[in-house]
Amino acid sequence: MNREITVIGLGSGDLDQLPFGIYKLLKQEKPLFLRTREHPVVLELIDEGLVFESFDDIYEKHEDFAGVYEEITQFLLNKAEKESITYAVPGHPLVAERTVQLLLEWAPKKNIEIHIQGGQSFLDALFTALKVDPIEGFQLLDGTSLKRDEIQIFQHVIVGQVYDPFVASNIKLTLMEKYPHDYEVWLVTAAGSKREKIRKLPLYELDHGITLDNLTSLYVPPIVEQEQAYKEFSTLRQIIADLRGPNGCPWDLKQTHLSLKKYLIEEAYELLAAIDQDDIGNMIEELGDVLLQIMLHAQIGEDEGMFSIEDVLESISRKMVRRHPHVFGDVKVRDAEEVTVNWDKIKATEKDRDDSILAETAKGLPALIKAYKYQKKAGKLGFDWGEAQEAWEKVKEEMQELEIEMAKVNKQEQMKELGDLLFAVVNVARLLNIHPEEALESTNEKFARRFTYIEEKVRESGKGFEAYTLEQLDQFWDEAKEKE
Repeated sequence: MNREITVIGLGSGDLDQLPFGIYKLLKQEKPLFLRTREHPVVLELIDEGLVFESFDDIYEKHEDFAGVYEEITQFLLNKAEKESITYAVPGHPLVAERTVQLLLEWAPKKNIEIHIQGGQSFLDALFTALKVDPIEGFQLLDGTSLKRDEIQIFQHVIVGQVYDPFVASNIKLTLMEKYPHDYEVWLVTAAGSKREKIRKLPLYELDHGITLDNLTSLYVPPIVEQEQAYKEFSTLRQIIADLRGPNGCPWDLKQTHLSLKKYLIEEAYELLAAIDQDDIGNMIEELGDVLLQIMLHAQIGEDEGMFSIEDVLESISRKMVRRHPHVFGDVKVRDAEEVTVNWDKIKATEKDRDDSILAETAKGLPALIKAYKYQKKAGKLGFDWGEAQEAWEKVKEEMQELEIEMAKVNKQEQMKELGDLLFAVVNVARLLNIHPEEALESTNEKFARRFTYIEEKVRESGKGFEAYTLEQLDQFWDEAKEKE
């Protein structure tokens, strides 16, 4: 007994546009199943006595389309195990038809043959209706599972399966992450048929009381104005390339990895300041400035033929997947502490075992942060004080040694002892779970506030700083302290 499913496409138009071969398949005696009866061809063939079973009621049973498609597919396979059947879908069976893809995937496992019998895709009629040439580049996307990062705003974008207001609402919200809210789009229903309808509207009105059905698609024209494309990563990349291009900026053209080092450090610290101030607007700007430095380094690498931004993205993407097996693999973790342990183990396998563990710490870090990182790494190997109080005793010891050297005139020894004292203080901070950089920055901000108050009081007096003794300035300091 033949175990087969013949899949046919109903096209995108009326009965007059249906190929005669497809018409005969619809009229034959095989059991006929339709994904939906809501199609111009079906509505006309009902008058000719067409006998079929549709799956429209299944759509009401599931919360998502995945469940709908899976139930339809399983039903068809079960039927085909008993007899040959015909399955008809709108448009072309291989264009935007998830059930057909599932049949092609699952049928071989049940020794069921799938035969595809064409049908006109809705794309031909849609391009004709919109007068769009697809050679310019276009995307066909599924409206029921639209993802922001799939959308290429510089191409013609066609979103199919805009069934109802709920789907339209999700599409609108996704598109508004890439396009202006008032960007003009076109809704096209029953393209190529007598019922063809084209409506132009701003994106934000996509789900506002508009009649939609399974023959409705959305057309989004390409963005051509740079002002509307500033959110795209590719736009930034091209801007940086232009800055370093033949007609670019002389300053950008002369930069090297070495010359840019100081700017990266400055921008990173300005970002930290914005974070400390919880200034969201400034954070956006400073993150952009940090990203600019990354893009400049990547562009220099590409100009020199050494690496590109894609190499940077690949490196960090691979690292994140590799070091998060609890997310991208089958490793189980209970808490963040276990994540850190796993991270360190994986990281250790990536490094040269002959290198010191301290070699992983960037040589260009500020000394305070480097001391913190050195101590933290050594502590993981057991070389550490038991608690902060023990480390504090070391601070006292270093203070005494520095005091002894201060009575002498050997600057080299004084510097060494001062360094030992600072290193010991960092140890205390670490064991108190306080980052020394954050602690010192907090004090810097406090000093700036109080000293600014002193400056204001001196200005109000109409005198200069030289007119005040240190004791008098200290009184202003105490006033500022009381006001906090």
